[in-house]
Amino acid sequence: MIAATPTSADWWMLVAIALLLCVLIVLSIAEMGLSRVSKPKAQALADSGSKGGQALLGLVSHPERWVNPLLLSVNVCQTVQATLTGVVSGRLFGPTGVAIGVLLNVVVFFVFAEAVPKTYAVQQPDRAALSTSKLISLLVGFWPLMMISKGLIGLTNIVVKGKGLEQGPFVGEQEFLGLVEAAAQEEVIEHEERELIESIIEFGDTVVREIMRPRPDIVSVDFGSTIDAAIDEAFEHGVSRMPVMSEDEDGNQDVVGIAYTKDLMKRIRAGEGSQSVDSLIRPAVVIPENKPVAKLMREMQRDHFHMAIVADEYGSITGLVTLEDCLEELVGEIVDEHDDEDPMVRSLPNGESLVDAGMAISEFNDHFQTKLDEDEFDTVGGFLFGILEHVPVTGESLEIDGWRFVVDELEGRRITKVRVLPVVDVE
Repeated sequence: MIAATPTSADWWMLVAIALLLCVLIVLSIAEMGLSRVSKPKAQALADSGSKGGQALLGLVSHPERWVNPLLLSVNVCQTVQATLTGVVSGRLFGPTGVAIGVLLNVVVFFVFAEAVPKTYAVQQPDRAALSTSKLISLLVGFWPLMMISKGLIGLTNIVVKGKGLEQGPFVGEQEFLGLVEAAAQEEVIEHEERELIESIIEFGDTVVREIMRPRPDIVSVDFGSTIDAAIDEAFEHGVSRMPVMSEDEDGNQDVVGIAYTKDLMKRIRAGEGSQSVDSLIRPAVVIPENKPVAKLMREMQRDHFHMAIVADEYGSITGLVTLEDCLEELVGEIVDEHDDEDPMVRSLPNGESLVDAGMAISEFNDHFQTKLDEDEFDTVGGFLFGILEHVPVTGESLEIDGWRFVVDELEGRRITKVRVLPVVDVE
């Protein structure tokens, strides 16, 4: 029940509360809309001639100019309306007026001045930002508000040091990938474009060790071999470059240089096939296995080389990497007419999958929807070898995360083929 008849002052306060509610609605729409529009999007809207596009571009380009004044305005409006609501409620409803005022603030102002406008801005960010951009530009240009905002921020920095918002809000890598995935599902971008974007993002974190061809798989020629023998080796494996290996007194092999197939063919045509390949050796580029692939690719472009020898921290040769390996990390497998395409995963009639043990753990996880450790191990064979902690025998098996892995083929101590099948629980 109303405890007192409303006076003219009460009516004026009610009008002020209603106006403040409208202002808060607009400010909430502006806050959420502006925060969800990127600079490229604002530029596109401005270029298209959208009403408010130029004002929006100016705000998005310099978010540090509007964030603090806008938040200050929201805070002031909320404080004033809460105070007025409490005063009016106390005058009209007596002792219970405070409780009624709190209830009104929670229900009315939260729902209509916070939840509803911000939900609208999330659903229609472009429209929300464009419709409020000119008003916020005028608000930001109000000199007293700017001075008060800067003064309060200065006071804040005395208590807690902060650098402020200089370049605008950004999303993290995982959040960005989530946006890309959502865009692909909504058919805003093609799935091929999504895969390329994801490859580019992951490319920055990839090191040479993850993409190199391991030492046992290197096609090479021995130091002192004839040109005829070298060209036969090159033709057999379809390579254009081969490391030339030499063996020291202790039986350790090292790379002397690189032999180019085109150089070998020139000598063959000149009738010099019986001569040693040693005279054709070109210098080899040796890189550490933890070198970022992106950096290596830039060096290959700058220094004009297509192959690099990979060494570990002790200087031992662990593999090689080519420009094609780097490109495949971005665009996927590149197969030409000379490649003998052997799929990494082959389905067997009994329901099992025959997996190349050289398959990357990340690719295995993507293919089988598993979560094998990608940090400690690079390949499926290396993963199994590490888990077993001994040289396995053909047919040896183990179960990991609901999957059975069976060693199918070995070359010496190296696992080359693995059979994989899901474990079915029988109750």
